[in-house]
Amino acid sequence: MGAKYTKGCTGWLIVLVVAALVVAAVFFAVKKKHHHRDVLPVPGPPGALDQKYADALGVALQFFQVQKSGKLVDNKITWRGDSALDDGKEAGLDLSKGMYDAGDHMKFGFPMAYTATVLSWSILEYGDQMSAAKQLDPALDALKWITDYLINAHPSDNVLYVQVGDPDIDHKCWERPETMTDNRPVTQVNKSAPGSDVAAETAAAMAAASLVFKSTDSRYSDVLLRHAEKLFTFADNYRGIYSNSIPKVQTFYNSTGYGDELLWAASWLYHATGDLSYLNYATVKNGNTFADWGRPTWFSWDDKRAGTQVHILVHYVILLLQEFKLILVHFFGATQFSSGEMNGLRSYRDTAEAVMCGLLPDSPTATSSRTEGGLVWIDEWNALQHPVAASFLAVVYSDYMLTSRTPEIQCSGKTFTPSDLRTFATSQVDYILGNNPMKLSYLVGYGDSYPQQVHHRGASIPVDANTGCKGFQWLSSTEKNPNVAMGALVGGPFKNDSYIDLRNNSMQSEPSTYNNAALVGLLSGLVTTSSVATSLR
Repeated sequence: MGAKYTKGCTGWLIVLVVAALVVAAVFFAVKKKHHHRDVLPVPGPPGALDQKYADALGVALQFFQVQKSGKLVDNKITWRGDSALDDGKEAGLDLSKGMYDAGDHMKFGFPMAYTATVLSWSILEYGDQMSAAKQLDPALDALKWITDYLINAHPSDNVLYVQVGDPDIDHKCWERPETMTDNRPVTQVNKSAPGSDVAAETAAAMAAASLVFKSTDSRYSDVLLRHAEKLFTFADNYRGIYSNSIPKVQTFYNSTGYGDELLWAASWLYHATGDLSYLNYATVKNGNTFADWGRPTWFSWDDKRAGTQVHILVHYVILLLQEFKLILVHFFGATQFSSGEMNGLRSYRDTAEAVMCGLLPDSPTATSSRTEGGLVWIDEWNALQHPVAASFLAVVYSDYMLTSRTPEIQCSGKTFTPSDLRTFATSQVDYILGNNPMKLSYLVGYGDSYPQQVHHRGASIPVDANTGCKGFQWLSSTEKNPNVAMGALVGGPFKNDSYIDLRNNSMQSEPSTYNNAALVGLLSGLVTTSSVATSLR
């Protein structure tokens, strides 16, 4: 017995020595590779507030109050009142809640669900920082106002109501939401008129929100998660592009495909449930088909690929960011992932890193599409959408690098630190808040100079005006809006850094809830010191 025991101990000793040598070799190789970088300290709880960003966060969150539909509760926007109380009535549903997407009075489910997903992600990552800035409650209120609507919009497994209002009718009117009298039909996707993109995005929103409310309202969290799982099954089993099923929406929120939303939803369902089948879906079963690995893209309401890449990376591939830990895990056979899943995760990691490299202005692979003032600029319509969403991803990525003690990323032979990513994000938000050639804050209500003629019906019409549907004199008026659309992030500047403050200039002056959601996440990430990554808490 003694000899056998000794032999066993000797064998294990050899294993441990070899393991130690392997880990040491990798550690020193990594250290040599990064010999000129010191690993930054792991971030801790929120520190001192940056008052500029805290103030901007408080302003930005007010826009969700401006956009609320339904019976308003504890309304702090004096010029807003109850509206659209009968929405959904024709289908026997209460669809009175939710939010108007922009300056009109349509409820488009696709961008609304994306708004909820990004708000949820922002709260999950930076809820402690929102709380430090006393802005967590408004963020939670805005999120729940949307998820309450989404729950009601999913009355059965294979039916999802994705639109309230007729865009042709709606856009022929210029009136306050409180006085709307036009017909507001409801539109659904179902088995015969599929909408995998909008159903999967709604599943992502509900899965993400279920995590937000898990510790404070477990019953509500469970309801959200059940809806998320059923919606994902519906989206996957009955595949189709929703804007093909609903041609009228193509002019407003045309979808370019549903593969990215299916991966996005699968990643959030894995996060919410821990069920490896969802990870396998995103990495093995459908990664090669839908992920477009190796090609960086822009995160938006229509394209979730960059968001999925960063989300999967930061939540499930932390070990891949530290090569020696990965080898240690494999050596002891402790990994729960299959080889196919590991290969898929590596591809997500590599593509997420490529996304970051495309943002950093000194990177060899940086996008050249920027204004002279330094703003990433991709499209003249809603120009701020892409820099805000990309900067949010950069802050999240930076914080996970810090938490995982990853000192740098490689961009075609050049290295960049978490601080470089944070500096990029700061440059974009500072531009938005007034550090730009126009010296104009694009966040309405923040600073001394901001747009006065925001393309927004409710803001443009006096509360006591009796316009009916035809209040177009207020659209063409050259006077400033009588009501301030507090917190509205307008579309943004042209490529030459110019901005024309005219209400009729909807290309530049119209705000949207989905842009504000990304801005809330970005400001929350910058409002104080770098945050501890939630997946490692």
